[in-house]
Amino acid sequence: MQTPAAIQTLEKELRGIFGARLQSLVTYGERGRAASHHAAHGHGHEEPEVQTMAVVDTLTGDDLRACAGRVPAWHDAGLATPLVLAAHEFGRSLDAFPLEFGAIIADHTLVAGRNPFDGLAVEAADLRRAVEVQARSHLLHLREGYLETRGRADALSVLIVESAPAFGALVSSLARLDGQASPDHAAAARHAERLLGVPAGAIAEIVKLVGVKEISSQDAERLFRPYLEAVETLVSYVDKWH
Repeated sequence: MQTPAAIQTLEKELRGIFGARLQSLVTYGERGRAASHHAAHGHGHEEPEVQTMAVVDTLTGDDLRACAGRVPAWHDAGLATPLVLAAHEFGRSLDAFPLEFGAIIADHTLVAGRNPFDGLAVEAADLRRAVEVQARSHLLHLREGYLETRGRADALSVLIVESAPAFGALVSSLARLDGQASPDHAAAARHAERLLGVPAGAIAEIVKLVGVKEISSQDAERLFRPYLEAVETLVSYVDKWH
């Protein structure tokens, strides 16, 4: 597959900054972008930016300033700000960011240099711990958010819509923990419902709201209780996962 012109330009400019210190350049999240684009089709959403990661021998303040000066042009070309890591930091980051790097490992394309992920894998214990933190944080957010609605259904609809993207990410994390990694939130939601034994739609209907701007007050009142109970069940499952 031919490398897009914007990625070729990025590689050239990174080599201009780092020279031989540029070890690797990868793009990541391609399948996730495709799924997001498909889900958002017809809703007037912007095309998602292309995500990249560069691994370099050393990273200095001058390097960062040089990169910062090129960020506007990279954004104009449809690229997200690159994730730039020094090589000595990279391997030590997997246990600190198992969800983030696990997603990149599962969905990346090597553009230049050697593949930085060869021989690397996220430890299951690190992944479980990160998913538990993600799940418990979401549960606390939902409960606090519900109290702050003060019983108003219009505020509840806002809470549900604004929490849906984080919940979609949580459901995908659960699927990855269970060995069913997929960039398709809908497929991950169906898997989660079967895995957790929650009513059909309790998870899928919330995940469908990713990218949606608003829902009715009636829908919010119908959805919230099974949504909250599904998150409570998910937290319990992850807590006991081995």
